[in-house]
Amino acid sequence: MTFFFPRLSAVFACVFLHASGVAAADIKVFSTIGVQAALEELTPKFEKISGHKLNITWATAAVLVKRIQTGENADVLVLTEQSLDAMVKEGKAIAGSNTHFSSSGMAVVVKQGAPKVDISTPEAYKQTLLQARAIAYSNPAFGGASGVFFAKTLEQMGIAQAIQAKAKFPPASGNAAVLVVNGEADLAVQQEPEVLAVQGVDLMGAPPGAYNNITTYTAGLGADTKVADAAKSWIAFLQSPEAASVYVKRGLKPITR
Repeated sequence: MTFFFPRLSAVFACVFLHASGVAAADIKVFSTIGVQAALEELTPKFEKISGHKLNITWATAAVLVKRIQTGENADVLVLTEQSLDAMVKEGKAIAGSNTHFSSSGMAVVVKQGAPKVDISTPEAYKQTLLQARAIAYSNPAFGGASGVFFAKTLEQMGIAQAIQAKAKFPPASGNAAVLVVNGEADLAVQQEPEVLAVQGVDLMGAPPGAYNNITTYTAGLGADTKVADAAKSWIAFLQSPEAASVYVKRGLKPITR
């Protein structure tokens, strides 16, 4: 698939950041692990062209929301759309700063070289889950979007109890695909960018139809930021053509204005 980006070129964006007159700053970022691989690749690029330094804390959006609600904050919040909207309503993020920059669906992976599994139809997907020895996914109790959604689909399929008995959960903010690589599970179901960040797995594709969930990732300013201009430059960079090319490579779909 080819994406067209009608925004400023990466070169012009670099010039803009340098010419903005914003003093170099340390930017504290809270970011969901859903975009971790992409943002880790983009961080040194942004730091080089802007002169700013990013200090990023990674966790699930649900974990980060709880930390913010108990008094922590950051200059930039990179969360799911719903989580950032909630932070705006609670006065923890600045209204109007919300910027959508990418989205992703879920994916099923098996260990590299293992036999392929059939997830082409809802019934095939159901049977594949039932036949698996063990299945890795995010613990719904931790509040991660993919884990909560997957648990709901198991209920809808009427196999929640059967899958619960063989569920394998990574630690909070962990990656289910790791459990596939080390042999603890036959397959993993999680956000595509997260599982693609783990070496040693083969991508089977997205769950079929309504059993897939699309997550929109959004960045916004923390309510107590003291480096708003620098923080805005990071958010703008997340919508740049250079960032978009990294998103595509990492299993994300760019969102541009």
